[in-house]
Amino acid sequence: MAPSAMNQWTRSLSDVQPVPYWLDDPGRPRPEPALTTSETCDLLVVGGGYSGLWTALIAKERDPQRDVVLVEGREVGWAASGRNGGFCAASLTHGLPNGLTRWPDEIHTLQEMGEGNLDEIEAAVARYSLDCDFERTGEIDVATEPYQARELREWHEEMSRRGLAEGVEFLDADAVREQVNSPTFQAGLWDRRGVAMLNPAKLAWGLKRACVELGVRVYENTPALTLKLYGPGMAVRTPYGRIRARRVALGTNIFPNLVRRVRSYTVPVYDYALMTEPLTPDQLASIGWKNRQGLGDSANQFHYFRLSADHRILWGGYDAIYPYGGRVRAEYDDRPETYAKLAGHFFTCFPQLEGVRFSHAWGGAIDTCSRFSAFFGTAHQSKVAYAAGYTGLGVGATRFGAEVMLDLLSGERTKRTELDMVRKKPLPFPPEPFAWTGIALTKWSLARADAQGGRRNLWLRTMDRLGLGFDS
Repeated sequence: MAPSAMNQWTRSLSDVQPVPYWLDDPGRPRPEPALTTSETCDLLVVGGGYSGLWTALIAKERDPQRDVVLVEGREVGWAASGRNGGFCAASLTHGLPNGLTRWPDEIHTLQEMGEGNLDEIEAAVARYSLDCDFERTGEIDVATEPYQARELREWHEEMSRRGLAEGVEFLDADAVREQVNSPTFQAGLWDRRGVAMLNPAKLAWGLKRACVELGVRVYENTPALTLKLYGPGMAVRTPYGRIRARRVALGTNIFPNLVRRVRSYTVPVYDYALMTEPLTPDQLASIGWKNRQGLGDSANQFHYFRLSADHRILWGGYDAIYPYGGRVRAEYDDRPETYAKLAGHFFTCFPQLEGVRFSHAWGGAIDTCSRFSAFFGTAHQSKVAYAAGYTGLGVGATRFGAEVMLDLLSGERTKRTELDMVRKKPLPFPPEPFAWTGIALTKWSLARADAQGGRRNLWLRTMDRLGLGFDS
């Protein structure tokens, strides 16, 4: 890269704050007090991200008399739920291509359930007055290379043949640039209703408020340390107290699961994002984007980007960093070399925004599994349920996962629990050094495929046949 370009990109980062934009909010609510006594309840929910919040909320909606407690190790929404891109997708399978590959016989059902789940999220936003900037604007997958444009057109044709293209429109270069003006865009697929944009931290905070109003007892700064059978139920120990519960739902995702055998199914992947300063009216006019869709490019190492309510651009993705040993550490949340790379990519996409500066830069771990979409299960004689592995598309899918966990804990057979996606688990990751080696080789191969017209090498073709791989 040219030194002058690097200087331009790094200048744009000179005032950046290394904190998530969404959490840097003066309206951030005060945390609830920590648990310092013994509690009993019907249902204990562990984890104060979307997975736990939706579980607690829906549990009270299903049975207002149910006694529900939620514990969170730090503050509600502080981790992945409060620092993601704010793309709330209908897909339960980390995108239609992944779902069609893995569950072809169930894909229409999964699509229908996903659309219904997003409708339910939209209804909950209205019902509980969740002030989270919810906008159901859809998403455009954009092609930035000729082979990607060809693949998008072919994929749209296949979707149409399978009856899966309702609400999805193919856009040629002129049509996609009419929506969002970038000289790099060569085609696009616009899913008009299948994705909503929102403020992720405000969604988490709003869900906490709704839970408390329904009678859920929420304890923050209360990590769950141990989980054991206790008479007819379970007992969870916290630093200053203990909770006895008839049933337990675990929504801890990337953090160590209290059911140890589940831990080998997920690995942490660190994802990074930038947020610009607010754009001026002239800057906004130079890029169009009047319909405010979310965008993502079609490369293996992809970017996702969107507009915030105050006219900033969030620009994230590309690098997906797996730390050796699968460690989750705060020092990995900040990665200046990735910020510089993302800034360069941003100005390549939008050269007309030269001079724009970034106000926030941040990163964090997401949990991924070998099939890239959530998996589910029970433990301790079905008194405990868990869901994990959302791979970055959990803003919407965690609500579905909450329904699954509650179904499993009730012992009922439902349309959800009968799904192969729910009944079967992904392959676990191997121990080190095999996990790191395999992931590193896959990332290298994906980067080569991007540079060679999408051609997948022998390693990627083998991973495809085995249903394995690595996806940011």
